[in-house]
Amino acid sequence: METPLEHVLMASNKQGMIAWFEAHPECYTEAVHLGLADKQPYSWRAAWLLWSCMEDNDPRIQPFIPEIIECMKTKRDGHQRELLKILYRMEVSEAQEGYIFDLCMNVWEKVSKAPSVRHNAFRMIVRIASKYPDLTNEIALITQNHYLETLSPGVRRAVLKMIDR
Repeated sequence: METPLEHVLMASNKQGMIAWFEAHPECYTEAVHLGLADKQPYSWRAAWLLWSCMEDNDPRIQPFIPEIIECMKTKRDGHQRELLKILYRMEVSEAQEGYIFDLCMNVWEKVSKAPSVRHNAFRMIVRIASKYPDLTNEIALITQNHYLETLSPGVRRAVLKMIDR
């Protein structure tokens, strides 16, 4: 049986979902759990809704960061993209940055993945690498042409802009 949140995720447009979600803060934890689950098509939509309605470094998301990192390995491209967008808005520990960096490198290096998920992984890579000078050499290695060829023109431009090429 479909929950009210699941119904809204499937039956409403963007503004309707956001308005309903903001009017029902008691559903926040359900949305987080659904966003971490593998109950498609609800799960990636729940992650998208959380990203759309969360604050930067949202304290309601903070306790779930380890679970977000762990579950991303098994998610499909669109779901990974939404979870990466959530993580991008959060402050994470150095240890978590290491896991996120490795995860994002794995996503980026899979040139068959959707350009949008690779773009979000690359954004995270650049952010983390900017804090650790030893990692900046990695950026040159992972922006060789064979990594850029499968990107859409818009994503390719965005990536090149991030590295000022």
